[in-house]
Amino acid sequence: MAKKLAKVRIAFLGCGGMMGAHANRLKNHPEVEICALGDISQSQLDKFVQRNFTQDWTRPVPPLFCSEDHKLMYQQTKPDAVLIASPHTCHYEQGLQALDYGCHVFMEKPMVTDLGHAYKLAEAVKKRGKVFVVGYNTPCSGEFAYLRDCIRKGEFGKLELVNGYLSQGWMKATVGLWRQDPSKSGGGQAFDSGAHLLNSLCWSVEANVEEVFAFVDNHGCKVDINSALAIKFANGVMASIVVSGNCPSDGAHMVFVFENGRVEIDGWGGSWIKVWKGHEFIKYPPITAEMNWPSPDHNFIAAVLGKAQPRTSPLNGIIQSQLMNAIYESARTGKPARPKQK
Repeated sequence: MAKKLAKVRIAFLGCGGMMGAHANRLKNHPEVEICALGDISQSQLDKFVQRNFTQDWTRPVPPLFCSEDHKLMYQQTKPDAVLIASPHTCHYEQGLQALDYGCHVFMEKPMVTDLGHAYKLAEAVKKRGKVFVVGYNTPCSGEFAYLRDCIRKGEFGKLELVNGYLSQGWMKATVGLWRQDPSKSGGGQAFDSGAHLLNSLCWSVEANVEEVFAFVDNHGCKVDINSALAIKFANGVMASIVVSGNCPSDGAHMVFVFENGRVEIDGWGGSWIKVWKGHEFIKYPPITAEMNWPSPDHNFIAAVLGKAQPRTSPLNGIIQSQLMNAIYESARTGKPARPKQK
């Protein structure tokens, strides 16, 4: 029988810019002890400590582990969980290693960059019986929880169509960073910030990806910057999505079209929603505070402690891997692509 935890001892792996957001969410969490910081760069670790564990930090700085292989971190600190925010192509091996050392895993999006790896990682999670979440924003919002519940219950009839866009000045903001190196990122804007919008789609529709046709523009970069996507799911839902990485105005919008209603929603963070049932605008959709989580991090900690169900799982990573695999295959061949189903 698994031991019941009073506090989650968590290691941070990949101490770049995004990990700073996780540190701010968890370093003062009453049920969390940050027990280790790991990265391949000592200078990156030192900068991370300076930014996050100095002015308002009264406890000892967690021990630092600089290595390509993080087994020493696991052996010496024995964390209950690990939060992985390393470059995308590292996720698969690091996720497997964390599971091998008996850790629950919070994986920054995307879960992995290869569909075969997605299936294998999901099998490892099932075998180990650990909590494994993918760090998407919208599944922890009450707005998306309400939307998915409406889809499941058929509140507005059958979901038929989804349309959405995301815009961001991603191309200029990531010049010279690993995010534009395909050997580390696995892809560009569609795999990075665009993953939030695409997961909002996949998490809500809850079906395998059947077919994709994609136009992609790299804008002279090594990775995709702009994408225009036509998607069909196995349950018949069709979607059209555009992802922009060359726009100074950040934004995101999605519309879910049902046979008897429509839902418009913030596809990036789930911060707002507009609902129509038939012709009627629902001014106050029944969304309560209890339907929200402050962040995916809070949901993960509660799930590890047995106090909540995780809002995401390896299945979400699998379906998004199906989508990304098909997007890049279609863009490469100029033809519709069908992802391999297990």
